This record gives sequence, structure tokens and C-alpha cells, in this order.
Amino acid sequence: MNIFHLPDLGEGLPDAEIVEWHVNVGDTVSLNGPLVSVETAKAILDIPSPASGKVTHLYGAINDIVKTGDPLVEFEGEQQDAGTVVGEVEINDTIIEESSSSKKSASFNAKATPAVRALAHRMAVDLAMVTPSGHDGLIQSDDVRRVARILADVGPIEPLRGVRRAMARNMSQAHAEVAPATVVDDADISLIKNTADITPRLIRALITACKKEPALNAWYDSHAVGRRVLKSVHLGLAVDAPQGLFVAVMRDLDNSDLDNIKAKLAELKNKIEKRSFSADELRGYTITLSNYGSIAGRYAMPVILPPTVAIIGAGKAREEAVVQKGQVVIKNRLPLSITVDHRVVTGGEATRFLKTLILDLQQAT
Repeated sequence: MNIFHLPDLGEGLPDAEIVEWHVNVGDTVSLNGPLVSVETAKAILDIPSPASGKVTHLYGAINDIVKTGDPLVEFEGEQQDAGTVVGEVEINDTIIEESSSSKKSASFNAKATPAVRALAHRMAVDLAMVTPSGHDGLIQSDDVRRVARILADVGPIEPLRGVRRAMARNMSQAHAEVAPATVVDDADISLIKNTADITPRLIRALITACKKEPALNAWYDSHAVGRRVLKSVHLGLAVDAPQGLFVAVMRDLDNSDLDNIKAKLAELKNKIEKRSFSADELRGYTITLSNYGSIAGRYAMPVILPPTVAIIGAGKAREEAVVQKGQVVIKNRLPLSITVDHRVVTGGEATRFLKTLILDLQQAT
């Protein structure tokens, strides 16, 4: 038999979710013909057939999560899938076993009698979730039944999939690695005539600030304890979608003017609506912008995703009374927040970046 395994779809993604099969068992497919659509961390990708032949088995149903290197499709014939690294499946199996083993040991360390463990197994209750009421932390049968009733009331767990699953992974990584430091300030945007969509001006100001203080447009390698300060500005734009948070990339912005930025934004919005990103359009950004103020909120502590070292957040603009030259005047003020990875970026670099950002936004054009 000829088995095709799920290939590495980029950035070492550990798995993908099956969205749609384009073939059925018994179908004959041609080389590079449509085989299956899968959803990775941030995009839906179409995987073409690696060979011509008759499909004899599909390893997975719609909504199943397949790990990179695991079997995906079986064809007639004896030739093995040349596109899969030998031993990759074995490596993945080892990881799964270790993960499973870790869960068992965590459950085993819970203090409970064999009878209570059997009850928990029968009622599908993880002992790690149970608060013990017995002496010296011993879990009682009533404790297990109480948790079982709670779980029955709230319903079954909803597995995180696709973009939301990736968001959970990324946030856990960020929390474990990054040393965040946040600074906030306001920009007076009263001179800007059209503030209904402030995003193009925010991007232009960010580009200007990257040129003034390039330390924030960088990648940090925690293993090598080194950074790469980058000349090109590849902006990651945080996008709020029903499936969860993902980051779309606007590339090569370092020499873009306002008109060029608007054109690239229009193209990006079209792709967001159609969800028609390629894998390359969702990775490789050097700095991130989150315009959460388009919904609500003033200041925030945006989360940095490694290996980037900075994220800029823009809150909801509001009219505010301020004192200017001894007079109280009404100004349109835009709240700004910058979170940096303090392992790499100094407070001076962060505040100089913020100052440049504000000065650009306070210009009329």
C-alpha cells in the first residue's frame, strides 16, 4: 500500500484539522489533484494529491485533528510516500505517549483509594479536577460525584479547533517566555479630518517609529540569547474573527506611503472576508498592531508573540477637555499602548518609539 502522511505545512505546525475531503474511498485521483482541505493554526489550506491512483482508505473524518507525519490517505500500490520524513511518525508517537504518561502520573499522584479511582474512571472524572474533602487531602467518593454532577450540568467540553486552538498555544508560549513591559500615552489626533478608520495613519506612524527606533522591529532568539534587528517592516495586523484571533501580515511596508498602505489594507480586508490566506501570508511578521479600539477599550497590555519583541495597541478615540496654554479646549485623543519584551527592549527604546508614533499621528496629513 502507498500511504501519504500529513506533511509539514510550515513553521513546524504540530497538527491540522480536516475541513473537507475532496475524494472518497474508491475514487481515482490524478497527481496534484485536489485531495483534502485542512485548517492549520491560522489558515485553510488545500493539499493536493502526491500521486495518481485509487484511494483505498481515508485516515480521518471531517473535524478530526491529524498530527504532522501521521497517515492521511492510502492509495493502491506498494510505493511509500516520499514526501514524509522517515521516522517522523515514530517521533510523534513518542511525544503522544509521553503526554499521555504525564497525564496519568498527574492523576496517579492524587490521593484516592482504588475504589474512588474506579468510580472516577466510570464517571469520566479527572481526579486532577477534584477538590478533596477527606483527611490530609484524600479524595472521597462524594467529591467525585459532586464534580460529575457539575460536569453534567455544564455539558461536554468543547475542543478548541483551528484558529482558536492556535491562539491557546500561542498565548501559553507568550506567557511562558516573554517578560512584558507596557507603556501608555495619548495622541492628539484633532488635526486628522477623517478618523473613522484610523488604521492607515496608525500604520504610517508605526513605520516612521520603526525607522527612528528599530530595536522594536526585531526577532529575539531565546535559545541563542540574541536578536535580529530587521530593516524591512512586515506588519502583523491582529484580526478579530468568529473563529478566534489570528494575525495577517502586510509585507514590505518600510517604504510605503499612505496611499500604498490604504491599497494594501483594502486587499487584506478582502482576503479576511474570503478567508483566502496562504500559509506564507500568516507568518514572518516583525512587529504587531492591534486596533482593538475599533470595538471598545482605551488602554491595554497587548500580548507579544515570540519571536517578535513589540506590539502596539490603539484604543477607542474620544473627545476630552485638556488644558492648552492656560485655556481649556476640546481635543480628539487616541489612547496608545505599547508592550515590549523587556528581555530585549529597554524602557528608553520603547518610550522613544511611542513618542515618534505620537508625533506622526498629531500631523494633519
